[in-house]
Amino acid sequence: MERNLLVIGSTGKTGSQTTELLLERGHRVRALVRRRDERAARLAGLGAEIVEGDVHDINSLTAATKGIEALYFTYPVVPGLVDATANVAQAAAENGVRAMVNMSQISARRETASNAARQHWIAERVLDRFPVPVTHLRPTFFAEWLIMMWDGTGKLRFPFADGRHAPIAASDQARVIASILDDPTPHAGKTYPLYGPVELNHYEIAEKMSRVLGREVTYLPIELDEFAAVLEKWGASPHLTQHLLGVAVDYRNGIFAGTNDLVEEISGTAPMDVETFISKNRGFYDSHTA
Repeated sequence: MERNLLVIGSTGKTGSQTTELLLERGHRVRALVRRRDERAARLAGLGAEIVEGDVHDINSLTAATKGIEALYFTYPVVPGLVDATANVAQAAAENGVRAMVNMSQISARRETASNAARQHWIAERVLDRFPVPVTHLRPTFFAEWLIMMWDGTGKLRFPFADGRHAPIAASDQARVIASILDDPTPHAGKTYPLYGPVELNHYEIAEKMSRVLGREVTYLPIELDEFAAVLEKWGASPHLTQHLLGVAVDYRNGIFAGTNDLVEEISGTAPMDVETFISKNRGFYDSHTA
């Protein structure tokens, strides 16, 4: 059934792919963007209705949610998540939006050391108190982490000790999001932890990357202070740095570990494994070699 849907965060990793999938499925998709750049132009070319707005501007959200049946909301790791969430929820409630998919994270807990992860937990509670039925998604680390943190040397310098997780690609999450927006009712009020198919530590991830890339990739566990220095060198904001140091502790304590079949159960397709993800992004690794 054709629906009027809104994607907030439509130019991000999950938002852009969700927008594409929804358009392919015949829905009318409104994409909220902060500015009309080449990413917005690409979505417009696919058939999305582009609207400019800001999740910190309630009036722009009220306009964006008019006539919308269901929406997807994702927010970057920057300050202001709780305020943004309240604005989205208020605008959705005013305009009779009937369902919402909220991107949270696996470490969203009251007791986490990460300010951003704790804000996700608070944001979930805010949404739960509004009349719009919501589905919370809590993915473990994205497989895209292996691209974002790649420095070309073949060395994975992370403070994760021998902790484990099952990397999940943004494209697999997008299929889950699109499937829920296709038919939100069975998922209302649910919280879904999302994982890739195989739980690994970073030694094992490095071994798999080595086999696919045909070059040595090595995991070098480091301490939190050294990781903080790496993040500072890369220009990470204080908010992002504090978050990544906090979730590193969660990761060591097993918060990111686990697997389940939810991606396949909801979307109808099993999530890709690390080898497939690296193979699909082989061009990136080949062109980013120190």
